[in-house]
Amino acid sequence: MTDAARWKATVYVGGLASVVTSVNIHEAFIPFGEIADISLPKNDAPNATEPHRGFAYVEYEDAEDAKEAIDNMDQSELFGRVLKVSAAKPPKSAEEGLGSKKAVWEQEGWLAEHAVSEEDRAAAAAPKASVDDDRPEDPMQGLEGLDVAGPKPE
Repeated sequence: MTDAARWKATVYVGGLASVVTSVNIHEAFIPFGEIADISLPKNDAPNATEPHRGFAYVEYEDAEDAKEAIDNMDQSELFGRVLKVSAAKPPKSAEEGLGSKKAVWEQEGWLAEHAVSEEDRAAAAAPKASVDDDRPEDPMQGLEGLDVAGPKPE
């Protein structure tokens, strides 16, 4: 299964009580289809007392099963807590975007999106040159006859 297909078949389950285990999640979500994997991220903080971070990812064998689980389990209750079940979003790459350690303009995606060809630069500069010829040197020139703001001087 490709990564894109895997993320379409994965659901995010939020709002889990601290007593919930992966076995409990498996039992709650198995009625909707064959489960390929359950991920219950642990808390990395050294002083954490909770066994997990309060959310999980449930990966199904089929994307239709994931949609069925979302439709049936969102806003349901498990161990006294209301669950938030939605489609999982793929993680952002650590190599791209604002959180990476590379400059934005050195990243492939940014360059492809923002690169400007020499032809585009020439086309953008050409109309600008003709407009500049018609403009007077001083942008305030020609405004001498206009009234000033405020009361008229006497």
